[in-house]
Amino acid sequence: MAAERVAILGAGSSGIATCKTFYQRGIPFDCFEAADRVGGNWVYESSSGLSACYRGLTINTSKRRMEYPDYPMPDDYPDFPRHDQIAAYFDDYVDHFGFRGAIRFETRVTRVTRARGAWIVETDRGGAERYDALVVANGHHCAPRMPHLEGRFDGEVLHSHTYRHAEGWAGKRVVVLGIGNSAMDIAVEASHVADAVFLSSRRGAWVLPKYLLGRPADTLPLPPWIPFSVRRWAVEKLLHAAVGSPTDHGLPMPDHRLGEAHPTISQTILERLDAGAIVWRPNIARLDGDAIVFEDGTRERADVLVCCTGYDLSFPFFEPSFLSAPNNDLPLFLRTLHPDHRTLFFVGLVQPLGAIMPIADAQSRWIADALTGRYARPDAAELCARMEAERRAMFARYVASPRHTIQVDFDDYLVELERERRRGAERAARLGTG
Repeated sequence: MAAERVAILGAGSSGIATCKTFYQRGIPFDCFEAADRVGGNWVYESSSGLSACYRGLTINTSKRRMEYPDYPMPDDYPDFPRHDQIAAYFDDYVDHFGFRGAIRFETRVTRVTRARGAWIVETDRGGAERYDALVVANGHHCAPRMPHLEGRFDGEVLHSHTYRHAEGWAGKRVVVLGIGNSAMDIAVEASHVADAVFLSSRRGAWVLPKYLLGRPADTLPLPPWIPFSVRRWAVEKLLHAAVGSPTDHGLPMPDHRLGEAHPTISQTILERLDAGAIVWRPNIARLDGDAIVFEDGTRERADVLVCCTGYDLSFPFFEPSFLSAPNNDLPLFLRTLHPDHRTLFFVGLVQPLGAIMPIADAQSRWIADALTGRYARPDAAELCARMEAERRAMFARYVASPRHTIQVDFDDYLVELERERRRGAERAARLGTG
């Protein structure tokens, strides 16, 4: 395969990694970005309206695990930088590698179709352009999923996607629905302002502090060649020694082991629970005017309901009959290659136990190999069999929910991706395309 021209949809953290790789490899491309700057979900009050970034957001993966492998974050950044520092880092990355001119800012892709072997890309600026290959890097935090709740609520209802800060909640009673990272961040912020904060969830979660043994927890020396069961056992022991059981802090015991659901990482939620500033409640049973009733029968008067209930995978530029992800399920080979469309690729469509940026960098290098003939994919039967094996392993390991349909383990995934690049290079050499 030798693509003459490639379209990259999105200039967030995954899109710019792809731009950089293609620019270095001499692959002609255009990158379309709806906002007026790079950074995607890390841009506070983005002009695109698609970012979920809130004012107090800091990363929950340490900077050395999050940074691109060929562009370290500044040494003077804290271990867990603020969103504005991350956005500035992305801007510097683009300028350092020199591909800003290939990004079409404030250009929203409205429609993508297939015609005579090409991809036709239409935008809100009018016109249509043809491309030989398409890389989708539009992220997976753009289409908020709102829960269906019985009853009527008289107060304010919002999704975490539109939350920016807790100002205005002084004297109010706030219910936060969900138990992921955003839910706990918002509950903590609200607890410093509101009269009362309730954290509601249908199940428990393991809460990992950002630091263990005096270092960022995700930098503990647990390399991927150590079996997952051993790594999990070690972290479980460390976690119990550091913070005890979730039940010690008023949270329910999780119905799964550590590593079987996306972890919730917070340095402060447990102390706010211990102080009584946040109180856990089970899932919402119904809304009741000025109150919310929970499944244990508890009734709490409330003024604000924040739904931290995740996102739907969304590709609004494709016709649903061509490509969609019902129940957030889109089968892909190693979360990157489409099994039927050989010139359609996805970057960053993963929910890693770790950061997306190094993964996006590795995926973009793999795609560049495929576009330049250095990589040959397995035959159709092998590819489908391996995809199915990947899916079985994922669904067997992780809690069944829409949140865990694109889950990967950061270290294990990068190892397997590199192995597949090598296998594909050997196939290409045998075929004489490399």
